[in-house]
Amino acid sequence: MRLTFIKGSGKYDALHIERDGVVLEPIACPKQGIIPHDMVHYAVESTLAHRGFLSLVANGSPASFTTKGGDIENATERLVETFQAEMWGGRVAIADLVATYEHACEASGHAVVPVTAGDVEAIRARIDVLTAQWDKVPVRGSLSVTFPTGGACDILPGTASA
Repeated sequence: MRLTFIKGSGKYDALHIERDGVVLEPIACPKQGIIPHDMVHYAVESTLAHRGFLSLVANGSPASFTTKGGDIENATERLVETFQAEMWGGRVAIADLVATYEHACEASGHAVVPVTAGDVEAIRARIDVLTAQWDKVPVRGSLSVTFPTGGACDILPGTASA
């Protein structure tokens, strides 16, 4: 599955998802001062092979805000949110990040998917690469990545086309 993030000039960026050669309806991504939310999903889900929003879409679910999963997908959403919070507030000790994630899962009433220190380091490394690439993308330019559906993932060259 190919994900193309397009940098907008206003309050939104966009995500175009191509699955089985078909481009699905674009998703508006509110700008938040860091990489787009669904790019954080990519970093988490492609690094850990955890099921979440992108995994659901890759397996045929609609690409919309109403896409719902079970405990694992909900736990992955909490992990994505935890990394976003860290991006806004600055790096914290790994134990603190994991504790925040576990607390968010507990508060939401669902299971915790185990996350190791190595997992956190790998996700942070992927977020760092994505952030560096996204920062170089001009307005109306794009950054594409492939989401694994049984294989490896890649960050593809972005384009600056309008």
